[in-house]
Amino acid sequence: MSIRQRVEALALRLVLALPRWLQRLLAGRPVVRDGQTLAVDTQLALRLQRLTRKPGAETLPVPEGRRAILEHALLTAGRQPIGTVRDLVVAGRPARLYVPSAAFAARGHARSAGPLLLFFHGGGFMYGDLDSHDAPCRFLAERSGVRVLAVDYRLAPEHPFPAAYDDALAAHRWLVDHAAEVGADPARLAVGGDSAGSNLAALVAIEAARAGLPLAFQLLVYPATDAVRDTASASLFAEGFYLTRDFMDLANQLYVAGTDPRDPRVSPLYAELPAGLAPAYVVTAGFDPLRDEGEAYAHRLAEEGVDVELRRFPDQIHGFFNIVGVGRSSRGANAAIAARLRAALGAGAVGRSGHDLSA
Repeated sequence: MSIRQRVEALALRLVLALPRWLQRLLAGRPVVRDGQTLAVDTQLALRLQRLTRKPGAETLPVPEGRRAILEHALLTAGRQPIGTVRDLVVAGRPARLYVPSAAFAARGHARSAGPLLLFFHGGGFMYGDLDSHDAPCRFLAERSGVRVLAVDYRLAPEHPFPAAYDDALAAHRWLVDHAAEVGADPARLAVGGDSAGSNLAALVAIEAARAGLPLAFQLLVYPATDAVRDTASASLFAEGFYLTRDFMDLANQLYVAGTDPRDPRVSPLYAELPAGLAPAYVVTAGFDPLRDEGEAYAHRLAEEGVDVELRRFPDQIHGFFNIVGVGRSSRGANAAIAARLRAALGAGAVGRSGHDLSA
């Protein structure tokens, strides 16, 4: 990080550590929409973003947008301790293995078999990389006690659909074949991601069930499941809550390109769901344009007999998964996600019976 970025990160951390009453004074009147109240620390962070005139990535040329996404991530990352981190190559793509302290200490070395989450980052299939999601992967691994294997994938516009889809499936096949090399127990493999990465994770789970490949759990954080995007939440939260309609339109333009947005390899909501799908934990944010399509997918899974739990964080925005170094509300939400992953895999119990679709 540059000196300027360090100063901005420190200032943001200090502001978001202020007492809640003072944050409310600085943030202004509560933002209430669709019966939900935006978290005051999130509201204040959005206000600071507007005051400092930080441009949205979608308003910049793609290379500059990628740098902007990384800068946004670093501002909210904080320092996230972890047992060990190792860079490697998975199915020809850059990857990073996070081993939590508990797993390292309990077994004496990082290669002992344990549960592992194969993770794909968000960014609209255009932005994001291992560095933009380094902090949340560290946080998730350390808090859950589950190894995280983050795998990069090719991005649009250089590599439109189906490049990311193909890379994600290849990464899972590699993991199945090389589980021992990353200390993974084949019986406790999970797949997950946020936003675009969660789209890929859902598609990996579908293909794994079809092919009979091992997969015990899927962690879907505000998943992009329907590229048509004609939901109420897509209109209600199209502006002012970080993820914008212009961002989503650009993602469709560059990644989906000329493909039918209802293609089930683009939009899992339209997929024919096979038997044997792994249990799922679907997370949505109340002030997120993708909220309704994520919840629609959770209900679709339940209708098909999949064990699924839907958890909406009503006071959060799209992108809260990356905010692990500042902000009480976002850290609390991420801690809850880590606890659910730990319950699903860390103690050996996979999924939970029944369908909990309380949002």
